[in-house]
Order: sequence, then structure tokens, then C-alpha cells
Amino acid sequence: MKPFTRNEKLAVAAILGFTAIITLYNLNISLRRARDAQRRADIGSISNALNKYRDDFGFFPPSRDGKIVACRGNNFEEGLKDLQDDTKFDTDKFFAILTSCEWGSDSLRDVTDEAYEPYMKIIPSDPQSDQGMSYLYLSNTNRYQIFTFMEGEEEEIGYNSDIVGRQLNCGTGFICSFGKSYDSPLDMSIEEYEMKLLENTNKSNG
Repeated sequence: MKPFTRNEKLAVAAILGFTAIITLYNLNISLRRARDAQRRADIGSISNALNKYRDDFGFFPPSRDGKIVACRGNNFEEGLKDLQDDTKFDTDKFFAILTSCEWGSDSLRDVTDEAYEPYMKIIPSDPQSDQGMSYLYLSNTNRYQIFTFMEGEEEEIGYNSDIVGRQLNCGTGFICSFGKSYDSPLDMSIEEYEMKLLENTNKSNG
């Protein structure tokens, strides 16, 4: 068998190298798309869990620093006893004994009844939370918005340029570009939307 010449070896090496680059590129795209698909699924699951929470409590969990405030705080047991002594449920007192739930470790549940099935066993975290990406939750208890960053940007399903225009941070250095909400448009804040509703009501009554 005739051995390869130097030029033939170089040609084979170039072909193999090019093939490896293309394969790696396609693999990275597939992995990116899988992560973005996971983000969409997570946002949908969190949204469903929040809606079930509201069905039971009559309100959505408040938000703090972009997280869901629905987990037991340090003074929870003492505060709960105080609440139970009240003749009327005080939501402000209830929120005061809650703390932010951590993405990827805490559950969304009825903290007053551990026996009750969780609305979500584990509130998911962004697939690349170790890279500084994070979901963003905003709520005034009557309405909520929840967002994520899409790595594929304009090429990815669900990418919303109106959300991008708000310049919300879904982690460190990542701008939110996909989201879901309850009774509020995603291109403006909940506060702005409620102000707009109030202005429209005043115009109608005026």
C-alpha cells in the first residue's frame, strides 16, 4: 500500500479539522436550543404553579429582588401563631414572616400546611445559573410577570423585543427576552399598566 504523501496528510488533517469544527458548532447550537427550550418550559411550569397558588390563597406571592417571596422566614412559627390569634387574616403580617425562595432548591407550597401537596416541588433555576443567568419574578400580589433570558436571541422561539426594550436583568449582564404574566402586558411594568387602567377608568367616569 502506497503511503500518504505529506500533502495528502495535510489535506486529510484539514478535512478532519473542518469536520470537527462543524460538528462542535452544531452541537453547541443544539445544546443552546435545548437550554432555551428548558427555559420556556420552566417559565410555563412556574406560571402554572403560581396560578394554583392564587386559586388557594386569593393572591400571588409578592416578589423581592426578582425572587418569589413564599418560603418560611426565620420568625415564621412565632408570626404564624400571632396571625392565628387575629380575627381577620392580615396579608401584610403574613408577608412579613416569609422570605425569598431560592431558585433550584426551594419549593412553592402552602407554608402553613406542610402536609399539603406542593404547587411545585422545586422552583427551577436557569440551566446556566452557574454562569450568572437567572429567572426574574415581579409581582404586586394581584398580578405577576416572570422572565428569562434566551440565548438564541432573535433566532429563538418566543423571543420578545418588547421585553428586551425594558432592559430587565435576568442575571448578571443578561437582558430578559421571554416571559409570561397574569393580566398584564409584558412590554410594561405592572405599576405602569395599573396606572394606565386607572387613567382609563377616570376618563370613562369623567
